[in-house]
Amino acid sequence: MSERTIITGSGIPLIGNDIDTDRIIPARFLRCVTFDGLGEQVFADDRSAMNGKHSFDLPQYQKAKILVVNANFGCGSSREHAPQAIARWGIEAIVGESFAEIFFGNCLTMGIPCVTTSSGNIRSIQNLLQENPQISMTLDLESLKVQCGHYSSTVKMDSGARNMLTTGKWDTCGLLTKNIEEVKATATKLPYLSW
Repeated sequence: MSERTIITGSGIPLIGNDIDTDRIIPARFLRCVTFDGLGEQVFADDRSAMNGKHSFDLPQYQKAKILVVNANFGCGSSREHAPQAIARWGIEAIVGESFAEIFFGNCLTMGIPCVTTSSGNIRSIQNLLQENPQISMTLDLESLKVQCGHYSSTVKMDSGARNMLTTGKWDTCGLLTKNIEEVKATATKLPYLSW
């Protein structure tokens, strides 16, 4: 199983409230059969409009693992392609002021922690990442803290979601393979599998 307890790496600031799922991954990319290649299209329209000056295009933020956002991130339609595109770009955790509920749930299903903190803390972290893009960040789900260089703040996450991530229970396939003997034993008792 895949426990998520500590995520460490560089961060990427994405400033703005109400960034919806259509901005994260425009609808024309939803026709794919698999999620392969979605990472290249994350924020496609915003990136095009900003002519290479979008955070996801800037060389200093390439290979970032922690995305730092503002309020109501992931609002709009419930497309699971949005967290898939973010993850396939390389993001492993998101720190923000608030998240749309369905986006949060889609991230949890994929094992991507979405934690919240105050707008003041978010602003401070985003400023630090703009001043020094190579600064290291750490998100600790056990202590519920985020560290960005010398700056540290507490973060919040629903206890049920946090437990799913830290114990690996978000990973339903991992749960099945971990308990394969129990799965096989149950399968022998099911009449429609024992013909």
